[in-house]
Amino acid sequence: MTQPLLKVSNLKVAFDGVTAADGANVTIAENEFVAIIGPNGAGKTTFLNLCTGYVRPSAGDVFLRDRNITRLTPRAITRLGIARAFQLPQLFTDHSIFDNVLLAIAARRGFWQALTPLDRDSYREEAQQLLELVGLAKVAAFRSTELSEGMRKLADIVLAMALKPQLLLMDEPTSGVSSDEKFDIMETIVRALRAEKVAALFVEHDMEIVRRYADRVLVWNAGRVMAEGTPEDILNDPYVRENVVGVV
Repeated sequence: MTQPLLKVSNLKVAFDGVTAADGANVTIAENEFVAIIGPNGAGKTTFLNLCTGYVRPSAGDVFLRDRNITRLTPRAITRLGIARAFQLPQLFTDHSIFDNVLLAIAARRGFWQALTPLDRDSYREEAQQLLELVGLAKVAAFRSTELSEGMRKLADIVLAMALKPQLLLMDEPTSGVSSDEKFDIMETIVRALRAEKVAALFVEHDMEIVRRYADRVLVWNAGRVMAEGTPEDILNDPYVRENVVGVV
């Protein structure tokens, strides 16, 4: 059997008596796109935080291939190959989008210091390629505050991709994006990640996004995976439709 890219085993954590992960078991394969759906408060975002070192579990393990990353810091986990995109884009608003990408590249290469110049040919070439990949090259000189929410989401994805991840975790990649933009934005994200052979695990409340772009869906409730399968099977399941989607 092929070794999974990510393997989570018996993960547990609780906050003030509220269980966010209760023996969770998850695997993600190379190049796979997996959606996590579930009711508010089910622990979906906490699960992403557990996988990236922002929250430490009380029990269980997280493996990136054969490396146990459970107790590592977020920075160490990022360097090993897991990047994170948040629900609210994490951008330096006083800098251009291009400079934001240069900063991410410099951070990956270990040269992010006050006296180290960012304007290097190799950095600029890589930044330009990434921005072209998601169609943002034409707004590279703009600040994030001058862009639509959809473009800010794409810029945040570019910063994550500048870290050269094997797996990208995304928390509601289309939240706050207009209905006119959301499919184009998600199409661009998926195309870019596929081109770079980056797997994705994403939390999403928009079931049409899940239906169109997930290879597999995990139904998260009460801190664990209650069901999993293809988008068609999961979104047509009576339990999921009543308890997650909100229709009978």
